[in-house]
Amino acid sequence: MSIWNLDQRDLWGADAAASYDTPGEGMFAPDVLGPTLDRLHALSEGGRVLELAIGTGRVGVPLRERGADVSGIELSEAMVDVLRTKATEEELPVVVGDMATARVPGDFSLVYLVFNTISNLYTQEAQVACFRNAAAHLAPGGRFLVELWVPRPQPVTGGRHAQVFTAEDGYLGVDVLDMAHQRVVSHHIHFDDDGAARVWFSPHRFIWPGELDLMARLAGMELESRHADFAGAPFTSDSPSHVSVYRLPERPAD
Repeated sequence: MSIWNLDQRDLWGADAAASYDTPGEGMFAPDVLGPTLDRLHALSEGGRVLELAIGTGRVGVPLRERGADVSGIELSEAMVDVLRTKATEEELPVVVGDMATARVPGDFSLVYLVFNTISNLYTQEAQVACFRNAAAHLAPGGRFLVELWVPRPQPVTGGRHAQVFTAEDGYLGVDVLDMAHQRVVSHHIHFDDDGAARVWFSPHRFIWPGELDLMARLAGMELESRHADFAGAPFTSDSPSHVSVYRLPERPAD
């Protein structure tokens, strides 16, 4: 079976859910999570908040603890099971389903999709549907925030190439990119003390910033801001990622 035919629920099953959380480290580190929560809390402006692909609650749970009214959508029941060890359904309701189509009752002032997760949708059609689903959840004037990495240009020759995105003690992260089809397979290699290696991979469809802006327009939203990170650093040609905020008009256009 092709990697591109794998169901996301299989990739994000019980094993992935059990090892996803790394408290105080990696994407759970205070210097990563703190600015994320600060920005989301400010953008929510006291209204209801919806996280697409909420996972184990890395962001949604501490955002709720700051006083936000958070709901979520998540495809993997295994990830939701881990979230439920941190917050009940009454405290943080989650609809199990596809972030491109699942609906949560009511309107929201902020919908957000962090840590490159929109690229878990393998086609442009599905990604456009995700933007439209986000817009359908927003109250007039509401915002949709997307955090996404920026692919590096390919070498002069060859249609596929690899990029190391993380190299540290006990862990190596490598992306193998297919530029012609806007596909990337991320390889996560963990080294045990005895020298053994464990490899986990995840396929993605990457999106250029300009393409993301067009998806927003198709969903009736406009780009409000773009920064290199949650702390508000300027976005430049050298930025490896971006945090983009799109806004739904206060009232429908004539």
